[in-house]
Amino acid sequence: MTARILVVDDIAANLRLLEARLMAEYYEVVTARSGQDAIEICECSKVDVVLLDVMMPGMDGFEVCRRLKSDPATTHIPIIMVTALGQPADRVRGLEAGADDFLTKPANDLQLLTRVKSLVRLKALTDELRLRAATTRNIGIEQLLEKKSGDVEETPSVLLLDDDAATGRRIRRLLSGTFDLDVAEEPQAGLRQAVEGAYECIMVSTGFADYDPLRLCSQLRALESTRLVPIILLAGEGDEERIIRGLELAVNDFVLRPVERQELIARLRTQIRRKRYNDSLRSSVAQTVEMAVTDPLTGLHNRRYLDSHLQSLFDRSTARKRPLSIMIADIDRFKSINDTWGHDAGDAILKTFAKRLRKNLRGIDLVCRYGGEEFVVVMPDTELDVAEKVAERIRAEIASGPFLTGQGDQAVDVTASLGVASARMPGDTVEALMKRADLALYEAKTRGRNRVVAPAA
Repeated sequence: MTARILVVDDIAANLRLLEARLMAEYYEVVTARSGQDAIEICECSKVDVVLLDVMMPGMDGFEVCRRLKSDPATTHIPIIMVTALGQPADRVRGLEAGADDFLTKPANDLQLLTRVKSLVRLKALTDELRLRAATTRNIGIEQLLEKKSGDVEETPSVLLLDDDAATGRRIRRLLSGTFDLDVAEEPQAGLRQAVEGAYECIMVSTGFADYDPLRLCSQLRALESTRLVPIILLAGEGDEERIIRGLELAVNDFVLRPVERQELIARLRTQIRRKRYNDSLRSSVAQTVEMAVTDPLTGLHNRRYLDSHLQSLFDRSTARKRPLSIMIADIDRFKSINDTWGHDAGDAILKTFAKRLRKNLRGIDLVCRYGGEEFVVVMPDTELDVAEKVAERIRAEIASGPFLTGQGDQAVDVTASLGVASARMPGDTVEALMKRADLALYEAKTRGRNRVVAPAA
């Protein structure tokens, strides 16, 4: 997987060394000699991962990281801080500034490239979600991106899979008051618990006596309910090979024993912050799709949804040799209602009409607001005579009582005309079926309204 990597270091020799390592793996590399240059490059061009030196004159790496992570336009770019500082407090400071990972110089090639590859993969997922969400800018995506990515007040739930009860107790003490921690000591029971629980991060110990921890990570990645949950390996000093293999399997991060409290908390927060950011993007995309196919006034599907799904319902009915009927309902003299009572009253009547319509239909029936005061219902597995009875029931329901106008207790009597048609097999088409239903509706209107017309199939 190729990607564009920004290397930031004020020492030219370090820049050339990292550039050579990355270019040998076919990454595109850009370099910066100062923090300000790095920020400008991230703001003005595509960057997939930043390798950021900490000790630089002027603006140090911590400040660069804070600025990139506080800007909605660059907050999603993964940052690996690379420094000679090796104390846990320095790592914690970097992680709290928003860094996604932390490498201590001299970093060996395998560590460096494995972490870069892992973050490039994560960035590709985020980019895809951001691209899909870009279409929602007019309905709130800007506000979404301006939030501190993933900063949410509720206490995150974390699951630890470790068969060492003493380690579980220690980790629970370390995270007390900061995270809600559950511990599972048996691998398969823990896997079930991970699937059933709403965890925001899962920690997996490499110290299982009788089970391969990487197989457990692989199983978590394969399951739909845990596929997107961050995984952190809880590893020992001699586990480097296993850590590298785990990162290749899409493990997100690791913590070495003995576990330092602040570093563990910082790494958990980093993973959960990114998960919540991506979850927000997914939610925005889902809401956009829903809004694109939903009529905002009535909550019914709109014409766009009908146009895209009617053909597939018709094709399925044809293939299975099952009946399919369509009903078009139109509110009688709706213009005069608007003219007399106002458009707010008209909107209130449309909402009530939609509720009465849905009340008399099945879950499998497709109900759409076709436009204005016209509604279309697609009824799978429904013969014409049954569809006609349903239409008559709906007509009676509409006429059964007055509709409130939303202006105090004022109400108005409403009736509807309905046209029904069924698919003719073989040789019928969606267009012909809709035309017959529309002609039936027109006949109902011309014959005095407040009636159902269903010509013989």
